[in-house]
Amino acid sequence: MRSITKKMMIYSLAGMLQLGFGASIIEASPLHNDNLPPVGQQYDQRGPGPNPHERMERERYERERAENERHEHEMKRRPHESRKAWHKRQQKEIERHERALREIREHREHR
Repeated sequence: MRSITKKMMIYSLAGMLQLGFGASIIEASPLHNDNLPPVGQQYDQRGPGPNPHERMERERYERERAENERHEHEMKRRPHESRKAWHKRQQKEIERHERALREIREHREHR
């Protein structure tokens, strides 16, 4: 009697695992999602083509990212650079960085 109970529990567990795997595979199946629009397609009321505002925002973001990377690189101490020279260069770089970010933001507002 005990062996029948053990076998029944094992087969039940195996069946539940198969059902779980089957359900997840069916959910991930592309045939199952017939009524959903394609993921990469966007519906814009203004027609095809990139949105000019989005393009400008993306350009501004890229310019800011490039400036931040350049600034981070410039703020690091260089080999054989004295502390005094490093701090002096850092102050100039901070001023230059703030000026560049201000120009990027003003450029965006004037468009």
